[in-house]
Amino acid sequence: MAFKTKALRYLGRLSGRGEIIHNGKKMAPATFDFDGYHRPAAGVSGCGEIRLDADALKGLFGRNDLQMLTEQGQVFDIIFSDKVLPDESCVAHIDLTGMLDPADWRLRG
Repeated sequence: MAFKTKALRYLGRLSGRGEIIHNGKKMAPATFDFDGYHRPAAGVSGCGEIRLDADALKGLFGRNDLQMLTEQGQVFDIIFSDKVLPDESCVAHIDLTGMLDPADWRLRG
């Protein structure tokens, strides 16, 4: 018996500038490039990269209590995908977590 699964649907790309925040406090300016996906059973998920000053990234890397505040006012919970940050890196791969809204991905990217 074959299992039927609903296809993963690509919602689009978001990119721009924003701030990494913690408890509403701005920690570091950053640029971002995110992709969003939707699966009926699981909802919306997203992943991508953030870019910021290497020293700031080193200080924030590995934390799981950060958010990305975009210039458009969107707030995304973020967690780092990688376990190790290369020396002097200013780029990190992240996953978007929490309740993501499909509307955030419409008409953008």
